[in-house]
Amino acid sequence: MLQPSPTRKRRGRLLRSGAAFAVLLAVAGYLAVQYVTGGAPGCKVVSDGDDRTSYEFTPEQAVNAAAITAVGTARDLPERAVTIALATALQESSLRNIDYGDRDSLGLFQQRPSQGWGEPEEIMDPAYSAGMFYDHLVEVPGYTDLPLTDAAQRVQRSAFPDAYAKHEPDAALLAAALTGRSAATLTCEGLPGTAPADGTDETPAKGPHAIRAALVRDFGRDVLQPIGAVVDDGAAARGASPPPSPATGAVDESDGRTVTLPVTAGSAPDADAEAVSGEDLERRGWQLAHWAVANASSLRIERVAYAGREWTAGSTDSEWHPTGSGSSGGAGGDGGAERGAGAVRITSAR
Repeated sequence: MLQPSPTRKRRGRLLRSGAAFAVLLAVAGYLAVQYVTGGAPGCKVVSDGDDRTSYEFTPEQAVNAAAITAVGTARDLPERAVTIALATALQESSLRNIDYGDRDSLGLFQQRPSQGWGEPEEIMDPAYSAGMFYDHLVEVPGYTDLPLTDAAQRVQRSAFPDAYAKHEPDAALLAAALTGRSAATLTCEGLPGTAPADGTDETPAKGPHAIRAALVRDFGRDVLQPIGAVVDDGAAARGASPPPSPATGAVDESDGRTVTLPVTAGSAPDADAEAVSGEDLERRGWQLAHWAVANASSLRIERVAYAGREWTAGSTDSEWHPTGSGSSGGAGGDGGAERGAGAVRITSAR
């Protein structure tokens, strides 16, 4: 039997050593990135049922899903409409606001300027593109009773009409959390603001004013008011922002980093205030809380508290933990839904 030559043996050892060194370099690089970024930032939503099904997604997808949901709920559309919109965006763009697509398709829903969906810069605005999708969806007769893929297809006119159905389970989980129906089910991990959620090289916005601006961008100005409160339309017409106060998304003067959002029945006429139930308040609170967690990476949010529970960026388990006090919550915290008590507190990173 021929024996391998010493030269061949040395060459084999060198190849194996080189391959092992390359693997070590790759692992070291990965660990270095994890150290710098505080862990691979990712988000997860789980079912609030016994099955505990889950869906994992990126911070970029989280920001876009939260925007789509906020636009829908600001229009008082049902959760089913939000589920249809999220499933559609998952199919069309994987919930990424991309500036390319088939022919002139753009954005989350791959809408085409040439087909009357708007100017390119408008379509690339998630709030605008979501609004356009909902405008067309509500014109579909009985859309809430249709199979999801049929409802989506009547808006999108896709060449693949059955493609939306496979995204329904994930979209339903997202919609339940981001509309607030499912409490404390959406979390993200990683340190806040370590990377922009949209994949660009821009530094993430920071501070309570950036948080307030993003809330208004997604929900409209009413988000800074208690439920049912009357907004000064005159100020809106003048382009003025309401001054910070305990009733309008105040910035906590004790630390200068915390935005407090009221989750109460506000200063509307008595008939409207009485129409707001404890369940409505709790759902609104969890919607705002989950929105904040979804935007943690893009807005450099460090902590979110509501209903006696708290989420903290960079924690090892990314869970919602009891705060030991019901002062951050209100509706749904200790079974109380008292009017005038309850707020979501969003704290930005230093």
